[in-house]
Amino acid sequence: MDITQPVLPDHRFSELMQSAQAGDTDAYIQLLEKVTPRIRQIVRRHRTFLHPEDIEDLVQDILLSLHAVRATYDPGRPFMPWLLAIARNRLVDGARRYARGAAHEVCVENLAVTFADERANTVMNGLGDLPALEQAIGALPPIQRDAIRMLKLGEMSLKEAADAANTTVGALKVATHRAMASLRKMLVKKQ
Repeated sequence: MDITQPVLPDHRFSELMQSAQAGDTDAYIQLLEKVTPRIRQIVRRHRTFLHPEDIEDLVQDILLSLHAVRATYDPGRPFMPWLLAIARNRLVDGARRYARGAAHEVCVENLAVTFADERANTVMNGLGDLPALEQAIGALPPIQRDAIRMLKLGEMSLKEAADAANTTVGALKVATHRAMASLRKMLVKKQ
């Protein structure tokens, strides 16, 4: 928090927000300039384990939420509890995102990334019988076979593949979904 700037009392924040709601952009800018250091301090205090860039992401998230719901602020009520409720909700959302991301992250710093290195090809070696996969793909109906070849093997975008197959994106998604289900069934039977 900037020590040179005096801390505004809550009623001053309320006045600035009320002016901002009435369309005073200068008041809104002043309000954001005054609350941003406070928000940053709150996030730092509650998320001590985060990197500075992650803290800034949360601060920006809170400011975006403040902006999105600014019309819901009741000038007859204190400003800071309203702001703290927004901050608390965004911190909880951030914690959920962080936990979900951590649960699905794979540490890749020690994995070989070049295909010349045998360790880089361990995933491909574990896929199973490639001739059986090719045979299963060949047994699919034409639209499903084309969808798999273009989207999964050819790595085309949905739009590119739909244009190439002269069909819609939706139809291609359905064909891909059905093809994947059929391939799973065919390949599990062969094991």
